[in-house]
Amino acid sequence: MIYIIGIVGSPRVEGNTEKLVVEALKAASEEEGVQTELIRLAGKEIKPCDACLSCRKTGECHINDDFQEIFEKMVKADGIILASPVYFGSATPQIMALIDRAGFVSGARGRVFENKVGGPLVVARRAGQNFTFAQLLFFFLHQGMIVPGSTYWNIAFGREKGEVLGDQEGLRTVRNFAKKIVWLIKKIKNLE
Repeated sequence: MIYIIGIVGSPRVEGNTEKLVVEALKAASEEEGVQTELIRLAGKEIKPCDACLSCRKTGECHINDDFQEIFEKMVKADGIILASPVYFGSATPQIMALIDRAGFVSGARGRVFENKVGGPLVVARRAGQNFTFAQLLFFFLHQGMIVPGSTYWNIAFGREKGEVLGDQEGLRTVRNFAKKIVWLIKKIKNLE
């Protein structure tokens, strides 16, 4: 069974970023029949990387917080969606802490994300979406992952909770993106 996770990097539960990820995961699960899981960073503690490099020796991060559980789900997943709202022109500190540490530990374990499929989703009130999209995209590219396209960049607009659901083009784009993730995973696994 194909397993896709959507990691919501917003500190707001059920905010616009989460609603956008839910739309993507619904397209993957309801329309494509794959297993999905929504992972919220809200309420979780993900400390920033302290660059100690001990993971190079042990393959584990020495920081004791919620990172390990999420990282293991990332390793298990066939597809990974990373999502963030724009905070002061960039991705949230929560998701940046996650991907910084995940990148180090992945490297220590022999590049565990290599050839997985995934990509970023971004929600903006007005601006900063392209920079934030690039921040998240660089993680996928650095890790040797495969990022499918969609009908536009995986960006939608909204400020107050629920406003993102009014961005019809953004919703179509992320639904199409999720279906492309499934299509590509099936091709890679020779399931089609």
